[in-house]
Parts: sequence; structure tokens; C-alpha cells
Amino acid sequence: MKRNPVMPFIIIMVFGIGLMFLLSFKGLGDAKDLAKEKEGGEKTEETENASASPEDIYKQNCISCHGDAYQGGVGPALKGVGDRLSVDEVKNVITNGRGAMPPGLVEEQNIDAMAKYIHGLK
Repeated sequence: MKRNPVMPFIIIMVFGIGLMFLLSFKGLGDAKDLAKEKEGGEKTEETENASASPEDIYKQNCISCHGDAYQGGVGPALKGVGDRLSVDEVKNVITNGRGAMPPGLVEEQNIDAMAKYIHGLK
């Protein structure tokens, strides 16, 4: 009795195609969950940042460029920025960016508090 040498390859192919369809349907289910989360169904990182203090926002978004002690680095030093810029000018920089600093790093509802915080650094 001779066995067909092609049969194991056919079985593997059928198993692979079945696995591909199974994983595709799993991905579609995950995509629906991600869409719900983005619509606001669950708490996301953005909603957590909405109630963050200016110091927490600085640690999360600004420390990599402006330094842990506001001494500067890639970005300029923030100590004494209140002597050079008004609160409105600081707010404008936070909102629109400046030089290499991109706009939109701080949520709109936190911009006023962040501008006052940065302006008050000594």
C-alpha cells in the first residue's frame, strides 16, 4: 500500500487557510472594540490627561526636551521664561509651537494652567 506524498502538504495548506480566516475574524472584532474606545466608550489616555496637573503634563510631554530641572537641552531652558515672555506669549508657544517644538502637546483645556505654570518658573 503506497501513501500519497502530497497529502501532508494539502492538510497543512487547509489548516493554514482556516487559521488565516479565524485570525481575520478575530481582528475584525478587535477593530470594533478599538472604534468603541475611540468614540469614548472607555477611558483612554487622552481623558486621563484632561485632569492632570501642569507639573504632571510637563513630566509626560516636556521633560525630554526641556530637562528635568527646566534647564533646557534640545529645547530652551524654561527657568526665567516669565522674565522674557508674557503669559499670553507662553500660551501662544504652547498652542502653536515654535522652532522645533510641535503644536498640540498640551490638551486645550489645560493650556491656560500650563502657561501660568511655565511663566511662574524661577
